[in-house]
Amino acid sequence: TSRMDELERERDAGKGGSKKEKDQSWIPKIIKKRVCTTFVEDSFSNGALCQCGGVQEVHNSLATGDYFGSAIVTQWSSRQHSSEYATDAYGEVQFAGAGRRHSHFLRLSCDTSPQIVYTLMTTHWGLPSPNLVVSVVGGEGHGKIKSWVREILRNGLVRAAQSTGAWILTGGLREGESRCVGEAVRDHSAAAPAVSQKKVIAVGMAPWGLVHNRQQLVNPKGSFPARYYVQNTSRDSCCLDNNCQVFLLVDDGSVGRRGGETAFRAALEDYISHQRTGIWGSGNIEIPVLCLLISGEAKMLERLDSSLKKSTPWLVLAGSGPAADFISEILDSLSTVPLSPTSPSADGDTAQPLNTEQRDRVREKLGKHFPGESDQEKLVDTALSIYQNRDLITVFHGEQEGSDDFDTILLRALVRASKRVCSEASEYTEELKLAVAWNRVDIAKTELFNGDVQWKYEDLEDSMTDALVNDKPQFVRLFCENGLNILDYLTYQRLESLYRSLSDSSLAYTLLQRHLSERQGVAGSEMGGGTDSLILLCHRSCNNNCIICQVNKMLLGECLYRKQRCLSPWAALFVWAVLQNRREMALYFWEMAGEPVLSALGACKMLRELSKLESETESKLAMKELAQMFENLAQDVFSECYQNSESRAFTLLVRKSSVWSGATCLQMSTAADARLFFSHDGVQSLLSQIWWGDMERNTEVWKLVLTFFLPPLLYTNLIKFRSVESEEDVKSEVFQGRDTDSLEGNDATVFSLADIIQKRPFLVSRWRQFWFSPVTSFLGNVLMYFLFLCLFAYVLLVDFKPPPPDGPAPLEFLLYFWVFTLVCEEIRQTFFIGSTFIAQRIRNYIQDVWNKCDLTAILLFILALCCRFTHWSYNFGRAVMAIDFLVFTLRLIHIFAVHKQLGPKIIIVGKMMKDVFFFLFFLAVWLAAYGVANQALLYSYDPRPNWIFRRVFYRPYLHIFGQIPINEMDADKLEDTNCTNDITQIQEGVEPCISTYANWLVVILLVIYLLFTNIVLVNLLIAMFSYTFSKVQERSDTYWKFQRYNLIVEYHSRPSLAPPFIIISHLHLFIKRHVRRIPSVKSTHFVLELRGRKASRLNTWEAIQKENYLSAQSKRVDSVLKQMTEIRDHDRRLRLVEAELDYCCSALAWMADALAQSNLIKTDRPPPLLRGIYSRPTF
Repeated sequence: TSRMDELERERDAGKGGSKKEKDQSWIPKIIKKRVCTTFVEDSFSNGALCQCGGVQEVHNSLATGDYFGSAIVTQWSSRQHSSEYATDAYGEVQFAGAGRRHSHFLRLSCDTSPQIVYTLMTTHWGLPSPNLVVSVVGGEGHGKIKSWVREILRNGLVRAAQSTGAWILTGGLREGESRCVGEAVRDHSAAAPAVSQKKVIAVGMAPWGLVHNRQQLVNPKGSFPARYYVQNTSRDSCCLDNNCQVFLLVDDGSVGRRGGETAFRAALEDYISHQRTGIWGSGNIEIPVLCLLISGEAKMLERLDSSLKKSTPWLVLAGSGPAADFISEILDSLSTVPLSPTSPSADGDTAQPLNTEQRDRVREKLGKHFPGESDQEKLVDTALSIYQNRDLITVFHGEQEGSDDFDTILLRALVRASKRVCSEASEYTEELKLAVAWNRVDIAKTELFNGDVQWKYEDLEDSMTDALVNDKPQFVRLFCENGLNILDYLTYQRLESLYRSLSDSSLAYTLLQRHLSERQGVAGSEMGGGTDSLILLCHRSCNNNCIICQVNKMLLGECLYRKQRCLSPWAALFVWAVLQNRREMALYFWEMAGEPVLSALGACKMLRELSKLESETESKLAMKELAQMFENLAQDVFSECYQNSESRAFTLLVRKSSVWSGATCLQMSTAADARLFFSHDGVQSLLSQIWWGDMERNTEVWKLVLTFFLPPLLYTNLIKFRSVESEEDVKSEVFQGRDTDSLEGNDATVFSLADIIQKRPFLVSRWRQFWFSPVTSFLGNVLMYFLFLCLFAYVLLVDFKPPPPDGPAPLEFLLYFWVFTLVCEEIRQTFFIGSTFIAQRIRNYIQDVWNKCDLTAILLFILALCCRFTHWSYNFGRAVMAIDFLVFTLRLIHIFAVHKQLGPKIIIVGKMMKDVFFFLFFLAVWLAAYGVANQALLYSYDPRPNWIFRRVFYRPYLHIFGQIPINEMDADKLEDTNCTNDITQIQEGVEPCISTYANWLVVILLVIYLLFTNIVLVNLLIAMFSYTFSKVQERSDTYWKFQRYNLIVEYHSRPSLAPPFIIISHLHLFIKRHVRRIPSVKSTHFVLELRGRKASRLNTWEAIQKENYLSAQSKRVDSVLKQMTEIRDHDRRLRLVEAELDYCCSALAWMADALAQSNLIKTDRPPPLLRGIYSRPTF
C-alpha cells in the first residue's frame, strides 16, 4: 500500500515535457531494473563469462574465493549477485515498417510488485480490465508448432478472448507459441471492427536479457516512442512481436537466459486472480485466470505444480508436445490404479493415496517423454503432486475435437476449478457467473437455461445485479424469463446501489451530485447520489416540503423504506438505463414497463435534455439518436392504438400518470419537443375536436364571424352542432355494455362540451356551446385585438393630449382600461394555471417567446404612462408609447400560428433572425474596418463624437444600399464648402475640410468594401435564408402541427370573452372557483385522471397494442431473416452445381485428351473447345 501511495505521489509530481512524458515521468522512481554486479564464473566458458551470461568487464566485483583461489560460490543467484537500479527502458515502442499503433513497454525487476504493474497497465496505460486472463505457456524456443495447434490459437483462443474481453499472456517474442498467438491476434485485428479489437489484449512477458536489439529501447527519460527494428520476419527470433499491445520485459540480471520472467509471471497471474471483474471491480466474481499448456519441457512440470498449489486452473492441449502429452497420459494412467492407504503430503494437507504402482507408471511415462532427464525421482514427485490437484486440470484433445467449442471448454475448465475452490457454490451458479462476466449469453442459453436446471430466485440475484451494472441486457432479459421476479428483486435499497454504481465520469453522476449538493443544505445531512435520485423517482407525487421531511426522517434514523419493494420497478429501471444512455437495456425495460407511449416520450425528453448538457460529441449524438428512436416508438405504438380504437387513443393522450408525476402524453411530448409525435393524425384529430368544441369541424370561418356579430344566428341552421342527445345515447350504450371499444362512457364525455351544459334549456345550451369553444374565443380575441390596435393608433396619432389638466382624452382612458384587462389576463395565465409552485409557474410563463413579448409591451406601456403625465417627460413618454405600439403590433404575428400555410412561416422568420445575427457580426467587422479607415483618410482631424459615429458606422451602412456621396469622397468632384483646417476652429464646431492626400486609396477601399458587402455578405445571407427556408419547408406540416397545440391550449384555457370584456369573465371565474369552490370540468379536456378499474382497463389495452406492435416488428425481422437464409441456401446450391459442372468439364476434357492421344478413334478434325467461360485444363 505504501508503494502505491508513493506511486500516486510521484505521478502527480511529474513536470515538464510532453503529456505522455509528464504522465509517466514517475516510473523510474518506482520501478527498478536488475544488473548483475558479482562475477560468478561459468565453467563452460573457460572463465570468459559469468553465469548470468555477461562478460567479466561489466561486473563490479568477483565472487568471494578461498585460500586456494577457487570460488566458493558455484551457483549464480539473481537476488544475491545483482542489484536494483532505476529502470531505463519504458514508454512506447514503434516497430519500424510494421505500420501499426504504438505498444507500451517496461523493463522491470523480477521482484517488482504485481500490484504496481497491474495498476500501471489499467489506470495509466488505459488497458480495459480483463474478464478473463489466459496465460499461454510452453512451446518456447524455435520448436515447430503443429498446424492444429495454430488453428486452436487462431480460431479458438482469440475468438474466445474477443467474446469475453480477455488478456492473453504470451512470451512476447517472435518464436514458438508466442509467434502463433501474435499472428492470431493480428488476423483478428485485421478482420474485426475497432470495438472488438479493444477486447483482445496480448501482453508479452519476456526476459529482458533475451530480447534482441534491446538497446534500442534504452532511454533513461523514457521513449515516446522508441524505434525498434525487427530482423528477418520469416524465421523465429528473439525480437519483440509487434502484435502485442504491452511488453513487460522482466529483468533478473541475466543475459541470454530463459526463465527469468517465470516467477514474476506467476505472481502477476495470482494477483490478477484476486481482482474483481466488471466496471471498477463491480462484478460479483474474481477475474478468472487460466494457464494454457502447449508442449513444454520437463522444467514446465515444476511451474505447473507451483501454480496448481495456488489453485490456478490449467488447460492442457494433449498431443501438442512432451509436457502436455505427459500430463494427459499420467492423468489417464493413474486414474485406473487402485488406491492405497492415505499418506500426508509435504505441506501438511491430506494427500491422495499413493503406491508403488503409481510411481512406476510415472517413471515409465517420464522415460517415454523425457528420456534425457537425470533427476527422475524429483520429476516423479512433481508429477504425483500435480496428480493430487488433477481437479484443476482439463485436458483438451484439440486434434480430435477441433476449435469450434474451445470457448465452452475454457468456461468448463474454469468452472471445475471454481467448484473445487468453493465447494459450497453450485456448479451451475459458478458457470453462470463466468458466462455473465464474459457476456456469453449463447453459452448460458445452450448450457444452463435449456430446461434441465430449475433456477431459483436466490441463484440469479447476484448475477442479475452484475448484468445490470455492467450493461448486459441480454442476460437481464434471460434472467427475467427464467425465474427472477423483478418485484422481489428491486427494492429501494438495491435501486440506490444501482445509482451509486454510476461512473464518476458520466453525465448522470455529475447531475445527481450537483442536485445532491443543493438538497444537502435543506436536508442537513449527507446522503448518496442514489438516495436522492430514488426520492425523486419514488416520491414524485409529494410536494417539496413532504420530500424534505422524508429525507430528514430517512437519513437521521433507520431507513425502513429501503427494504420495501419498488412500486414501479420496470419504470425505475427504465429511467436508470435512460440516464446512462444504455440503448438495448432501456429498450428492454421500456418493453416491460407500463404506459409505453408516455414512457417513450419521457425517455425522449430526458435524453434531449441530457444531450444539451453533454460535452462529448459521440455521446451527444448517441443521445439524440436514442431520443429519436423513442419518439418513433411512441408514435408507432400510438398509431397501433389509434387504429384499434380512436376513442381510447384520445383518452390515452390526456390520461394523468401516477408513475410520471401526473404528466400526460400531450404534456410530455410538448416538453420533449416531439414534433413527429404531434404530427400524427390521431393527435391532430383530438386537437381539432377540442378546438371546434361541439361545432362541426368543417364550419366555414365566415359563418363564425357573421354569428359573432349577429348572435341570434346561433339558433338557426347556419352552424351545425353535435347533438347532446346522441352523446347521451352513446353513454347509455356504453353503460349497458354494447360498445366494447369504449371506456365506460369516457369517450363521449372527455372531449365534449356537454359536461359544461349540464342539461340546460336549449337557448342557454346553444349559446354556451358556441361561446365556450376555443375557436370562438380565438376569433373574438383576434377581432378585439384588431380593434385594440386601431384604438391605440388613433390615440397615438390623433388624440394624444398634453399632460393634465388638458389630457388625457376619454378614448385614451379607454385604452388604459383595455391594457389593464390585458394585464389581468396575463396575471391569470401566470398564477392561476397549473398545479406547480409559484416560482415554477413564473418560469414556465417567461419561457414562452410570446409571453416575453407581452411582458415587454406591458412594461413599456407602464413606463410611457408614468412619463406622459408630467411636462418634462411628456415627449419621452410619447416616444415610448410609439415603440410600445410597435411591440403590440408584432404580437399580432402569433395569430398566424393557426394557419397551415402561414404558421410555419413564423418559425422560418424566427430561425432567420439567428442567421441575421451572424450576418450582422460579419457586417459589423467590415463596417468598423472600413469606417475607421475611411474617416482617417478623409478627415485628418474631427473630434466631434456624433459626426465620428455617423461617418464610421452610419454612412458606410448606407453605402450598402447605394447612397454614396461621391462629391464628398472623390477629389475630382469636390464642391466648394465653408470648411477650415484650423484645429481651433474645428474644435469650436466649424466643418473640417476633406483631405485630398491619398484620395485614390479611399476609392479603392470603397470598391473593396462594396464588393465584399454587396456581393459576398449579402449572398451569404441569402444562402443562409434559403437553407433555413428549405429546411423548415420540408417539414412545414410537422412544425405547424406542433405549434398549433400551444395555441389551442392557450385559447382553450382563456375565458370566452375577449378584452376588455374579459374582466367580466375574470370576476365570474374568481367567484366560481374561489368563493363557490366549483371545479372546472373543461380542464378534463387536456388532463383526465382515471382510477381503479378504468385505469387498469386502459393500461391493459395499451399494453396489448404495444405487444401487437412488437409482434408485427418481430415478424418483419423474421421474414427478412428467412429470406436471407433462403438466399444463402440458393447461393450454396449454386456453388455446388458450379463445382459439379467444373468437375464434369474437367473430366470430359481429360477424356477428350486421352482419346486424342490414343489410336482408338480416327477423326479428321480436332476436338471442339468451349471458349469464353471455361478454359480446358492441360495435363
